[in-house]
Amino acid sequence: MKLVICIVQDDDAGELIDVLTDKGLRVTKLATTGGFLKSGNTTLMIGVEEKEVDGVIETIEDVCKTRQQVVTSPSPVAGSTGVYVPYPIDVEVGGATIFVVDVDKFIKI
Repeated sequence: MKLVICIVQDDDAGELIDVLTDKGLRVTKLATTGGFLKSGNTTLMIGVEEKEVDGVIETIEDVCKTRQQVVTSPSPVAGSTGVYVPYPIDVEVGGATIFVVDVDKFIKI
């Protein structure tokens, strides 16, 4: 048994959950927050047999595409005066971070 832990952007989570559940997989959703952009992420936990792991990863790759997004980042203007002026930065968002963990024991209650 394997546990696939997948961290995706909130924008991709709904569609990914729909696709995974349509394939008969059970998904647990956790709301999380990213550190860099301070934006919402979703962490999904999916328990599967070892032979299903590659198919789950392919599904995640199909749904969660990376894309460019412009965000504003504060920049100090006048040293220690506390005045900040936001400036735009192009960043890559989306995609997924995936962990596959061996599960020695699985208990369903």
